[in-house]
Amino acid sequence: MTAVEEGDLIVRREGAAGVIRLNRPKALNAMTLEMSIGIDAALDRFETDPEVAVIVLEGAGERGLCAGGDVRGLWESSREGGDLGARFWRQEYVMNARIARFPKPYVAFMDGLVMGGGVGLSGHASHRIVTDRTRLAMPEVGLGFFPDVGGTWLLSRSPGEIGTYFGLTGQTMNGPDAIHARFADAVVPAAKWPVLREALTRVRTGATAAELTKLINGFATGETAGPVAAKEPAIDALFGFDRMEDIFAALKRDGSEFAQVTLKTLNEKSPRGMVVTLKLLRLARAASSLEECLVREYRAALEVFRSDDFREGVRAAVIDKDRNPTWSPPRIEDVTPGMLAPYLAEIGADELKFN
Repeated sequence: MTAVEEGDLIVRREGAAGVIRLNRPKALNAMTLEMSIGIDAALDRFETDPEVAVIVLEGAGERGLCAGGDVRGLWESSREGGDLGARFWRQEYVMNARIARFPKPYVAFMDGLVMGGGVGLSGHASHRIVTDRTRLAMPEVGLGFFPDVGGTWLLSRSPGEIGTYFGLTGQTMNGPDAIHARFADAVVPAAKWPVLREALTRVRTGATAAELTKLINGFATGETAGPVAAKEPAIDALFGFDRMEDIFAALKRDGSEFAQVTLKTLNEKSPRGMVVTLKLLRLARAASSLEECLVREYRAALEVFRSDDFREGVRAAVIDKDRNPTWSPPRIEDVTPGMLAPYLAEIGADELKFN
């Protein structure tokens, strides 16, 4: 066992496994720019190391893999007119695409909280393990943002309108619902992870993805759908529209308890963030690749970084924690096509490019 780097990121080889452990447990392993660069460097090393058969991603502590990006740092840079957003998201999104096409099996242990940037590190992996403790979400709309890190690609490939529902409400998936939404592949009880992890360190060099799947399935429960999956017919009927106004109208007409609770949830989100999210999700449905979605997300993210809604959303949720953001504009009806256009506009030389 050889440790390469301690601190916020621990990278080492354990037998046949190249282990990447996010190591900020007090901050729920929130990812910084430096950690993202470190993960890229680890992937460089493990890709070329002939003794590494599989990558294992995990989070330190008992609370979760990763609660997202370090939004406090992004908030401070946005307030100061800095460029951390452009640098952080460029690095992160290129890394997300790299994970999706990594040539060796990449096993993500998605225990506990897995949100935002944590989904970017795990949701594009070749083998995605959730547990009985998993709480997975893309809650960005509550920050005046949208589901990024390839979230629009993943959500748009969930069955029916399940992805639209999760993307707009920011609601949490348990492990089985993450399987149903196509964000994960197997539910393994957290208590079984140490034994599975040990088995992963002993896989043969050159082990195939199919061999890894068989190994993981030997520990899995076989669950494939949770409580939200049971609501899919209602979700399909309520969220099958291309305009937020129509979704709100459908929820108001329906009048069921589920519709009322969902309407209350949406009324707490950024109107501009919801409109941007729905547009990006609909565009993602026609996308031919994750990279296409990431390019679009990067354009939108730069516009978000300049917006009052992002600063206000982070202030209310993370800085002051009063949970009472003042959105601009305050109503869905006030979000004009002119407001939406900059989020979708091409950005010339600053476009996201992949290695």
